[in-house]
Amino acid sequence: MTDSSRYSRQMVLPQFGRAGQERLASAATLVVGSGALGSIHAELLARAGVGRIVIADRDIPEMHNLQRQMLFDEADVEARTPKATAAARKLRRINSSIAIEEQVTDVTSENIEKLLKGADIVLDGTDNFDTRYLINDACVKLSKPWIYGGVLGTGGMMMPIEPGKGPCLRCVMPDPPDAVSMPNCETNGVLNTVVMTVAAMQVTEALRILLGHSGLEHSLRMIDLWSGEYSSVKITRETDCPACGRRKFDFLDTIRGARTTVFCGRNAVQVSPGGIQETSLENLAKKLEGMGTVRMNGILLEAEMEGHRMIVFPDGRVLVMGTTDPALARTLVARYVGC
Repeated sequence: MTDSSRYSRQMVLPQFGRAGQERLASAATLVVGSGALGSIHAELLARAGVGRIVIADRDIPEMHNLQRQMLFDEADVEARTPKATAAARKLRRINSSIAIEEQVTDVTSENIEKLLKGADIVLDGTDNFDTRYLINDACVKLSKPWIYGGVLGTGGMMMPIEPGKGPCLRCVMPDPPDAVSMPNCETNGVLNTVVMTVAAMQVTEALRILLGHSGLEHSLRMIDLWSGEYSSVKITRETDCPACGRRKFDFLDTIRGARTTVFCGRNAVQVSPGGIQETSLENLAKKLEGMGTVRMNGILLEAEMEGHRMIVFPDGRVLVMGTTDPALARTLVARYVGC
């Protein structure tokens, strides 16, 4: 099969043409997270003919993922194949003419700039604000565009970010929201069609940027598919923004970012939030109610989730028992605690 036949229905679009297709073939993208949003990002980019796709993810697929994470199946769950690996295998069968690179890794302040090397654009397929602010810092520092996206329940939002041309994430939210009080897909659920819709909106913006189309609208776009509501808020760049204004990259600082410590001989990993973070154990207990066994003794909270015991301290530290894998520990903490 020739490239012209593979992409014929795309190349006939005036926004693409042969020149545009060739431009995509020479482009490189980094997809951070290959779960609900990220798996769709990667597939759409591969089918569109983007020449190099790097997928970075720290997690393994679980049965409840299959409702919305389109690149995985029951065999991947049974084999406990890392998401990045399973996604890359599927994509190579979809399009063998492009380069697919999997990075089974936790994206941190230590490796994000290396992951960004050579990338023309970044797509946000993450499930936590800690990583999103890290992406924002790195992309602003290196002047690389990225597309923010998030879904919850029946709604979602997205925003294209072009450093130097418009606002960044910290212009909208200077600091991350309180992770413990924030709802998430574990507690509020998610509609698979809204995942596909937001991911498609993100990829469309990425293609526009890669193809060099001007006039990008720097706005936060929000949808609720169940009610049919769509809205858009124009965002302006803040001259005093910590990141793109003052170029203070707090989240690239390992002291600010969440850290993990493997306890030798204890089969446990401690996940520590960056900086000072007071955690309301009472609010967290309410959030986790009905999801597992939760106990409080007035000093700390203990929760049994997915076969692992998590001990949460008032200063935000979480001790994950039953594993020495930092990536798994961070996944569990991001999923249930939020830091």
